[in-house]
Parts: sequence; C-alpha cells; structure tokens
Amino acid sequence: MFADENPARLRIGLVCAVAAHTLWGLFPLYWRMLGQIDAQQLVAHRVLWSFVLLSLLMPVLLSAGQLGGWAAFKRIFFNLRYWSIYAIAAAMIAVNWLAFVYAVTHDRILDASLGYYINPLLNVLLGVVFLGERLAWQQWVAITMAAIGVSVMTVMGGGLPWPAIAMAGTFAVYGLIKKKAPLPALMGIWLETAVMVLPTLAYLAWVESEGRGAMSGGDWTTTALLVCGGLVTITPLTLFALATHRVPLSTIGVLQYVGPTLQLFVGAVVAGEPFDSSKLIGFAFVWCGILIFLIKLRADALTLRRPVAIETP
Repeated sequence: MFADENPARLRIGLVCAVAAHTLWGLFPLYWRMLGQIDAQQLVAHRVLWSFVLLSLLMPVLLSAGQLGGWAAFKRIFFNLRYWSIYAIAAAMIAVNWLAFVYAVTHDRILDASLGYYINPLLNVLLGVVFLGERLAWQQWVAITMAAIGVSVMTVMGGGLPWPAIAMAGTFAVYGLIKKKAPLPALMGIWLETAVMVLPTLAYLAWVESEGRGAMSGGDWTTTALLVCGGLVTITPLTLFALATHRVPLSTIGVLQYVGPTLQLFVGAVVAGEPFDSSKLIGFAFVWCGILIFLIKLRADALTLRRPVAIETP
C-alpha cells in the first residue's frame, strides 16, 4: 500500500497562485496608463465593470450546470450568511484596490511593492494562528529572512508608508476569508462585486453629474481601458480564489513574493523610481528566504512522489 497523496490538486493550486501574483505584479503597467484619473474613480470602475463581466458570464456557466447550477445560485442568493461573509471580503478588497491604485498613479509603485512584501508574512501568521497550519524549521527560517528584508526596507527607507500598511493588512484578511469561503471562486467574486455595485453606481453618477467623470471627460482609449479593467481585475482574483482552496495559506504567503518582486522591477526600471541601498539589501534578504522555502517545497514534492510502503500487522 502507498501513502495517500493528491499532487495534482496541489500542482493546480500552485500554478493558479503563481499566475495570479504574476498578473498582480504587472498591474502597474496597466493602471499607470490611467494615471490622469483619481484613485476613487478607478476603483469604482474596477468594481462596476468586474460586476458587469461576471453578470454576463455567470448565467452561461449556471445554465451549463457549472457552479452548482441555478438551484445552487438561488440558495446562495437568498442566504444572508453568504452575503455577510462576502461583504467583509468586499470591504477588504475595496480598500486594498484603493491603496494600490493610489500608489501606482502617484509614482509610489515601490510602496505598493513593499505592501505586498509584508502581506505574505501576515498570511503566514493568520494561517498558523487561525487555521492551525504548521511550518517546518526551514520555512520558519525563510519567513525570518523575509521579515528581516522587509524590516530593512522599512527602517532604512524612512518608515512604513500608509499604502503599504493598508494593502498588507486588508489583503491578509481577504486571503483568510477566501480560505474559509464556502462558494465556488467566480460565484464568490460576483457576490463581492454585487455588494459594492449600488454605492459604486451612485458615486459614478455623482462625479459624472459634476462634470468630473472619467467616462464623459476622456477619449475612447480611456473608456476602453476602464471597461477592460473588469477583465484585468477578475482574472487574477479568480486564480487566487482557486489557489486558496488547494494550497496551504502559508505556501500562498511565500508565493505572493512573486507579485511585489515584479512590481519592484516595474517601479525601479520602468517607472524610474529611486532604488536605494535599503531596498537592495532588503530585496536580497527576501529572496534568500524564498530560495530556502522553495528548496524545502521541492524536497516535500519529491517525498510525495516516492512510494512509501505501509506495513500491515
């Protein structure tokens, strides 16, 4: 007999997690093209067009018997508990989006990167404290190295900026909620955007009536970018939701360094933001920690593939 294993499920989760954070890492390139629009409007349009896209996609999937079909949707739609859970998730992701968009459109991409460097540490802490996840000593060393790196960037860099604090805290809580969320990924994300869509519409109607709206005051390129923001937003969120149900939160926490590393590159190289010695030293510590973690992850994967005989009495 052989020890039970499910490497396929873990592999799919890891692919989804890496893909999601790679897309998030490249996000600044997209949202910088809309830098002339204030952060509140950008977030409002992200919510609106994400909701529209999902509202078009959901009936197709439900009619095809996916996500539990229409019977499951009706059961969920009239369940106050589900709305309560996803209302908290919606509040967390809205604040996270606002802080991120503000940082990107105000030449503070490196601040956004720092926020996402801190976030995985909080994810690991929540996974250990609330979900009972356990870490091997190599993983603790990896997390410690990453913590030292983030501390160096924070202290030597002159303090922790508010976008980093807001982004790290809200996304850590969001990740925990998604770990416990009982619904399929797309249905959960639809509920999150549905919670926010009415106040979003009211806000956009107000700014448009005041003559400050991005849609009425922009050209067709701006309009297209705002509308496509729904697809840009939904894709990594869906991948992340799929990953949280297949991969331990502590593992997701370390994989989330992929996103901020790409953002660091975009901020320092593409946007030309200052990349001083404090960031360089911190970056080196973080990647040393990730290397240790990935070596341990690889060793665990090889162990899973190796048949383990179970003696019978």
